[in-house]
Amino acid sequence: MSVFKNVIVYRIETTWSQSLDQVELGLGTQRFVPCSPSQERSAGWVEPRGEDNGPLAESVAGQWLLEFMIESKTLPASVVRRKVEERAAQIEATTGRKPGKKEKKELKEDVTHELLPLAFTRHARVAVWIDPKAHRLVVNASNAARADEVVTSLVKSLDGFAVALVNTQIEPAVAMSEWLSSQEPPAGFTIDRECELKATDESKAVVRYAKHPLDIDEVRQHIADGKRPTRLAMTWDDRVSFELTEGLQLRKIVFLEGTLDDAPASGKEDNFDADAAIATGELGQLVPELLEALGGEMRLGTAAVAAPAAEAAPKADADAEAALVDDSAPF
Repeated sequence: MSVFKNVIVYRIETTWSQSLDQVELGLGTQRFVPCSPSQERSAGWVEPRGEDNGPLAESVAGQWLLEFMIESKTLPASVVRRKVEERAAQIEATTGRKPGKKEKKELKEDVTHELLPLAFTRHARVAVWIDPKAHRLVVNASNAARADEVVTSLVKSLDGFAVALVNTQIEPAVAMSEWLSSQEPPAGFTIDRECELKATDESKAVVRYAKHPLDIDEVRQHIADGKRPTRLAMTWDDRVSFELTEGLQLRKIVFLEGTLDDAPASGKEDNFDADAAIATGELGQLVPELLEALGGEMRLGTAAVAAPAAEAAPKADADAEAALVDDSAPF
């Protein structure tokens, strides 16, 4: 299975309740089918263990693991453009007229259709974890668009499935500002040596620190001047290092050496069960503690503690995107 390196966390509606067998049947309706020669893209569910004809939903220590596959074909834009220009020149030489925009668009579609069977094929696998007891969905994706596609497929596949992005009482940027200014991270967490700060004024200035101590006056001054932390490297319990973003995503997740000691023994060569147990076991503890450090999950109809008005503007686009995600299906 894919490793959980960058995750987006959702809250599953508590009214949803299906057995693993029902989930298996539902995923089967959206099973991955490879692209046909003339098809640009295909997506669907595959066996997380990578075994042909195996289950689409695996259960490890009560946690459900799924895998979403995306196949896409890529044609070099320069090749398509050259072919279109050649055909346009041929039409002009034959008829004495230059093809217009509409005709060139049709030529491009024809050329793309003809070249697709020869195109390079790319595959992306997205690990998905459903915690049925905690009603939590975790998607291994670093961008909202990819996670949205996975969630949409789940909504189509599983009867009554509904989720919403997790929001907290305190905005991550506000909390990160406080942690950096006071150098007092929440209990169980430490601040590492990477962060990014962005100005909220017209300058849009960005300051990045990499492999650099952050307990310095310079960082505090940037925050006092109005720069907003957009990402901060942290470690939880000396077991998992990660980067927290202002959008409450966890990126660059690394399970540290001590976590391997607690992995259950597995007689299988692929180590799927051990890897899954480590990922779900560690993140299953880290995520709730992080949410608690951010004031706990925000209940429906309440607002998170926000940055001052001047600092809140950069988050408007992200909030609008989150609202679009939440409204895109009858969750």
